[in-house]
Amino acid sequence: MFVAAYWWRVHPGKEEQFRAAWRRGTYLIREKYGSLGSRLHWEDLGGGEGRFIGVAEWPDRETWQRAFDAKMVYDDPETRSAFVDAITDTAREPLLLMEVTDDLLDRG
Repeated sequence: MFVAAYWWRVHPGKEEQFRAAWRRGTYLIREKYGSLGSRLHWEDLGGGEGRFIGVAEWPDRETWQRAFDAKMVYDDPETRSAFVDAITDTAREPLLLMEVTDDLLDRG
């Protein structure tokens, strides 16, 4: 398994818009590119600042690379527009790219 982590800062008041678009986009990426899904996390940076971090799982690096090279474009302009509209800042590259060596998450 392969894991890629990304981060986004979101306009105040647009957190729910972002989360809804992220959920829909994650579903579409899973359907079109073969990801295994993702988790969205909130990182509190202090002083009222924070960012969302998404950790996506992929069957392997090659599957992720094909999707990354295609910019993970999906056929839902409304979802993409809502996602982009909510964001104030994002990493241009993934925060982390990692091979899973041991997995003890309870998926039951």
